[in-house]
Amino acid sequence: MEIIEVQFKAQRKEFYKNTKALYLRTGNHCVVQADRGEDMGQIISITRAEPGEVETDMKEVLRHATENDIARLNEMRAKESEALKVCQQKVAEHKLPMKLVDVENQFDGNKITFYFTSEGRIDFRGLVKDLAGVFRTRIDLRQIGVRDEARRFDGMGMCGRRLCCATFLKDFEPVTLKMAKDQNLPLTPSKISGACGRLMCCLDYELEYYKDLTRDIPKIGSKIHVFGGEHRIEKVDIFNRTVILSDEDKNQVEVKLELLQSELSKDPGQAAKDEDNNSDRNGADSQAGK
Repeated sequence: MEIIEVQFKAQRKEFYKNTKALYLRTGNHCVVQADRGEDMGQIISITRAEPGEVETDMKEVLRHATENDIARLNEMRAKESEALKVCQQKVAEHKLPMKLVDVENQFDGNKITFYFTSEGRIDFRGLVKDLAGVFRTRIDLRQIGVRDEARRFDGMGMCGRRLCCATFLKDFEPVTLKMAKDQNLPLTPSKISGACGRLMCCLDYELEYYKDLTRDIPKIGSKIHVFGGEHRIEKVDIFNRTVILSDEDKNQVEVKLELLQSELSKDPGQAAKDEDNNSDRNGADSQAGK
């Protein structure tokens, strides 16, 4: 059975099963089942799965989208800016501490979803009642996080490319400051924060790549005996494949990583010394923290 991944407004994606064996192609639009009625989106991927691997409650692709369907969807999208203004007015009237982010009309008009952010939980029952009276349809108020807000707005990252969350990232994984430290990145918030104000997602999914590149490189702060004397690792540039060393007189020199590894290979016990240095330093840190 084919499993169809469909993308809706603002990178919202869902999976559907093609039980009717429709001839579907990526890039085309299709009409799918919704909680109450029908919705429409663009096909972005098609995979195959065994019947036993498909969830029994997975919704189905109903049919191909026609030109009239696409025109209707565009009409629904055109009404969303006005719906957002109405909702903002109602939020102000109810004095609710919430920030409206976006609104999405369901293709068949049977539901309007308002997305918002807030510091805590909101009792918006009165707001829903007012909105239902204005729009005469089902109202869904959905609280999202700041990362989801950035995904819905889209934009450019400091790397010059579209935001990862708005392109290929499907799930948000926890990102910690330790990931930035492990990649030898500056801990300045403006350097490691994304458009959402949180730590950049790439700190997580690029971490293993950095670890692979630095696996055979002594850690920063390690003391090694190379080039006829004792040196300290001051900085590692994995992209240029260079290492900055300082000798006992604090003189610094930049050497190619390959040359350093060649020197280390001449002393088989050097790796063990390096590990001992790290163990001693970690032990001292632990004692200091007690």
